[in-house]
Amino acid sequence: MSEKLVRKAIITDAGFASRYLPITKTVPKGMLPMGNRPVMQLVIEECVEANVEEIIIVATPEGKPIYEDYFNNNVNRIRKQLAAQGKEDRYELVQQVLDYPKITVITQDPSLPYGNGSPFASAKAFVENEDAFLAIYSDDIVFGSPSAAKTLVDTYHQYNDASAIIMVEELPIAEITKYAAVALRDGSYREGQENVLVDIIEKPSVEDAPTNLASYGRYLLTPAIFEHLTVSGVGKDGELWTADAIGKLNRAGKKVLVAKNNSKWLTTGDPENYFKAHLKFVIEQEKYGQKVKGWVEEILAEG
Repeated sequence: MSEKLVRKAIITDAGFASRYLPITKTVPKGMLPMGNRPVMQLVIEECVEANVEEIIIVATPEGKPIYEDYFNNNVNRIRKQLAAQGKEDRYELVQQVLDYPKITVITQDPSLPYGNGSPFASAKAFVENEDAFLAIYSDDIVFGSPSAAKTLVDTYHQYNDASAIIMVEELPIAEITKYAAVALRDGSYREGQENVLVDIIEKPSVEDAPTNLASYGRYLLTPAIFEHLTVSGVGKDGELWTADAIGKLNRAGKKVLVAKNNSKWLTTGDPENYFKAHLKFVIEQEKYGQKVKGWVEEILAEG
């Protein structure tokens, strides 16, 4: 098949993040740190690995100027001060951020219902003429390479007649109730082959879960999804769910594929899981990571 392009990505951080209050009253959840970088930066680096040319961040009205400042402000006064002190190398990390692909920040359309599909619907004008685009929740982060974003793009290049591709990870069956579970045409996932979706169920009971394959916040979508991400498309609890829209696309006869890779997905959607993800990042990525175990032992001994 001829190659189709995946030039754009939509990343969402438009929710209230009420479990993080009071800090998210002022700081967007996607700006919480992973080492000396925010969560959102890790997600954008994933898009960079997938060769995305433009990224649209859907933020709250309060978060919009913070993202615009972080990804576009060259803090020239700091650069000059570092140069005067002979510490120009410290500015290199800022320059890396400024060198990312084009980043556009918008706010969610207030006329849309609550739900995780509304931020994507809000960015429709930016992607409706694209072959396909990445759709990403910023509170899901992926460790390892290839990234989930790159795996989605590579899968689309192989099967570009797909109308959507969703990433999954195997979970203990007791945890599947927190996520959207998928069912596959051939029952189980087959490595290196076309894995066709049969159904996707948002937050099923253990008894109703078709598999323990959980869909998480990494999708490759085509503009066909916007036929279902509408005000009239609300589902459970009156919310507009991305998983529901993908399910409707599938039931309309469009091909939806499932992909997974060897990367590790962790959520930062609540403080406990955020701490776990942050700890993993620090241990694996920071120079002082190997000291963490000793610090924990010291603290426990003091207690």
